[in-house]
Amino acid sequence: MYFDEFPLDDEVLDAIDSMNFSECTPIQQESIGPLLEGHDLIGIAQTGTGKTAAYLIPILNHLNSGKYPADSINCLIMSPTRELAQQIDQQIEGFSYFMPVSSYAVYGGNDGIRFEQERKGLTMGADIIVATPGRLISHLNSGHIDLSHVSFFVLDEADRMLDMGFSDDIMKIVSYLPKNRQTIMFSATMPPNIQTLANGILHNPVEIKIAVSKPAENILQHIYVCHEGMKDKLVRHILSDENYDRVIMFVSKKNKVKELARTLKLKNKTIGAMHSDLTQPERDSIMYEFRNQRINILIATDIVSRGIDIDDIQLVVNYDAPHDPEDYVHRIGRTARANRTGCAITLITPSDLQSLRRIEQLIEKKIDELPLPEGCGERPSLTPSKSKSHHRHATDNRHRQQQHKSGSFSRRRRGNDKRPKQ
Repeated sequence: MYFDEFPLDDEVLDAIDSMNFSECTPIQQESIGPLLEGHDLIGIAQTGTGKTAAYLIPILNHLNSGKYPADSINCLIMSPTRELAQQIDQQIEGFSYFMPVSSYAVYGGNDGIRFEQERKGLTMGADIIVATPGRLISHLNSGHIDLSHVSFFVLDEADRMLDMGFSDDIMKIVSYLPKNRQTIMFSATMPPNIQTLANGILHNPVEIKIAVSKPAENILQHIYVCHEGMKDKLVRHILSDENYDRVIMFVSKKNKVKELARTLKLKNKTIGAMHSDLTQPERDSIMYEFRNQRINILIATDIVSRGIDIDDIQLVVNYDAPHDPEDYVHRIGRTARANRTGCAITLITPSDLQSLRRIEQLIEKKIDELPLPEGCGERPSLTPSKSKSHHRHATDNRHRQQQHKSGSFSRRRRGNDKRPKQ
């Protein structure tokens, strides 16, 4: 389906055309119609499916009608992270290019000067405010913002916000909103807490589910089975491929991110690091350099696994396998966007076996294993050795028998047994 098949204003269609959008993604095709009709909506769709445009286009079309109060906040969009808030604000700028619609992004992690700038911007009013929950609460507590005229309320990546502990903040923000509003919620998953939230703030919503928790089909997924000590050598082998010059590598610990960024030296490739110790200006600078291809390889913690809209990532490397299979889906969802193909490679150690099984169960697919390159060492086994297990139990039994004969083995109550579990 094409965008011009919807009853959209010419100004909206001109902006869509100028951004080289033509054919709708599935979530856009299913969402735009009900939102134009004014229904509440909950959309379940993974990152990278075009959900931001799915709600921005109908909201901007409504605002373009001129029926909403000037100098008031007419739309509030909540984002779990400042990176996603910035990205949404940039998309608003593109989609509203031919319309007299203003927007302002409000997010934490900044100095007092930024907070004062936000205060002035909120006092003056903007058609659309994009905000992270904690920062918006700070402005609400200070009396800097009036939400009484909000007609559109959006929760983007609602599951992520609840995972980050923003449930109480969201409900407090909702208490400032008028009851007569259109509420839109997007989430990658639908756990019970999301369903409870939806039941509390949405009214007779249209529910749309698109490819829940499944990676895009055009992502080639592979694993290397290795020992922990093999990982750095494997990473050098993977990143030496000249075909990959747009790469994100996910690492579980920020100290390892720093170490890899410091020690990896690759010919004709530049490396950047993203982790929670960086200031907001530092993070903005690194993302700017990465977007503009002055950084080829971004090594990061899960701080960038969601909400970063960069379409030309060729490869995602999971240096550490994620424990949560949902995180795996979000990580590898950085590649193969906008109908491109991509590759995802995960390094699996014997301790990651259960995580791998959960990932494969979720995506309903066995991930292909690649042979270790020459010089990396011997592949470890992912199954426990029967002979070793049998030898351990036999040794334990002989040890207990010797204790019993020597009188050193004493019976203990089950609840007071202090022996370490085998």
